[in-house]
Amino acid sequence: METVVDLPVRDRPPALAALKDCGSVGIGLVPLGLAFGAFLTHSGLDWWWATIFTTFIYAGSFEFLLIGLAAAAAPLASIGLSAFLVNVRHVFYALSFPLHRVRGRGARAYSTFALTDESYALSTTDSARDWDGARILWLQLFLHLFWVGGATAGGLLGSLIPSSVVGLDFAMTALFVVLAIDAVRERREDVPTPILAALSAGVARVVFPGQMLLVAFLLFTVALLVRCAFRGRTASDA
Repeated sequence: METVVDLPVRDRPPALAALKDCGSVGIGLVPLGLAFGAFLTHSGLDWWWATIFTTFIYAGSFEFLLIGLAAAAAPLASIGLSAFLVNVRHVFYALSFPLHRVRGRGARAYSTFALTDESYALSTTDSARDWDGARILWLQLFLHLFWVGGATAGGLLGSLIPSSVVGLDFAMTALFVVLAIDAVRERREDVPTPILAALSAGVARVVFPGQMLLVAFLLFTVALLVRCAFRGRTASDA
């Protein structure tokens, strides 16, 4: 009788290992894609625009914003500024994303294009330090396919999903909560970071409730920079 051997994750083919790495997050992208596809069709666009948007733009939250801008016939300058403000965080992602492990110009170009919050969060953990470029690339591809598939299905089913359905708009929030919990579990010794994030959110909620998200991000960024500078000075003094 043939014996089935379950290979360790690191000994599996890169595609299979990547699918296991991103499976839970990818499944979380599906309802978000469904919400996007339904929102797109409810805005008066044909269902296949969901496939085009998610395949060639692939910008997550900005895609939701872009539908409204396109429906309102916003000027290109306004669309460009909005895209910059929403996605400027990716500039900082690039500083620590392991793009140097990805080989080949075409592969690097796609990896840069497919750098999302989810792929960054999964590829920069301590357990991902030994991942090779192929595994990272497969992970990004699978996440992209989950997003495109969910959005396409949402576009096709858009006419069957009433606009009164609640909960789909919470899919993105829930997904980022899961990613944050995984990051905290991965770095249990780094207790100050989640504390700083909670304090930043609390202060922003009390002082600037109308601009909570923006202010919380700014406070958290400043807090991290101050902590980094303090640690650097302490290390140099030692």
